[in-house]
Amino acid sequence: MTITSPHLGSSKAWTDAQLLYALEEVVEKELNRHLKVAKDWMPHEYVPFSDGRNFPGIFEDGDAWAPEQSKVTDIGKIALVVNLLTEDNLPSYHHEIASLFGRDGAWGTWVHRWTAEEGRHGIVMRDYLLTSRAVDPDKLEQFRMAHMAEGFESDNRHSMLHSVAYVAFQELATRVSHRNTGHQSGDPVCDRMLARIATDENLHMVFYRNLLGAAFELAPDLTMQAVRDVVVNFRMPGHGMPGFERAAAQMAIGEIYNMRIHHDDVIQPVLRYLKVLDIDGLGPEGLKAQDELGLYMGGLDSEASKFDEKLAARKARLVARGRA
Repeated sequence: MTITSPHLGSSKAWTDAQLLYALEEVVEKELNRHLKVAKDWMPHEYVPFSDGRNFPGIFEDGDAWAPEQSKVTDIGKIALVVNLLTEDNLPSYHHEIASLFGRDGAWGTWVHRWTAEEGRHGIVMRDYLLTSRAVDPDKLEQFRMAHMAEGFESDNRHSMLHSVAYVAFQELATRVSHRNTGHQSGDPVCDRMLARIATDENLHMVFYRNLLGAAFELAPDLTMQAVRDVVVNFRMPGHGMPGFERAAAQMAIGEIYNMRIHHDDVIQPVLRYLKVLDIDGLGPEGLKAQDELGLYMGGLDSEASKFDEKLAARKARLVARGRA
């Protein structure tokens, strides 16, 4: 696709509506590529239904949940609940992206396809958690109600470019979180399930990453500013759920998602693939954003190194106490 502009680097060259129109051909191309490589799968095939039994309620023979019934590690339980509650907010996410991207044409087809694929994730995770008795079902439902009742508003709802930049990083962050949760879960069934989910999330990341690359070609200054803003202010979509800060701290210590992982496995791969810090021909605003992004990444790496040192010291103390 070739689109000419008198000054592609100008911060005033594009409106959201113009960018949506200009990028639709790229969306169609990426959608067709996605449909060729994405594989349909059945959530029920990943759930050990034969392990299930009734909970108390309308069933007189129901067995109350108890922690010892779970095969999942403590950190696995925490991460699974966070990951599922994040997936539970799919109606809000759909509303956000459908409002920004529209429901027509290639954009609309992608929005609905993405929503349908994401829906599987919540289905299979909840079925697994309840069937395997991995977590307290009453608390899980209470958390879901509290989280969804709060509603969800994206930090980037004001801008289509900011939203594309955010999901390029967020889909990869979600993929990494799911994959590491599976590794730390202690249950091979859980690990296989989350590996399947992570494959979807990676394909979603590729779609948005490639779209972000096309946006850099059209409006490099605006896109650079959007990437800077998103990276500097990045928050996972589940940040508003009950107890998120404490759960996030435990997941950081448990090496499911922390600053080092965020820097090395989420932000850097996208920036490196798109060569964001090497883009030239930027205007003053784009150059300023690029410099600030580079400085921020250096600071994030330093903070991650400090976290690594603290985590290593903590592990050493646990070994000394015989708790490793």
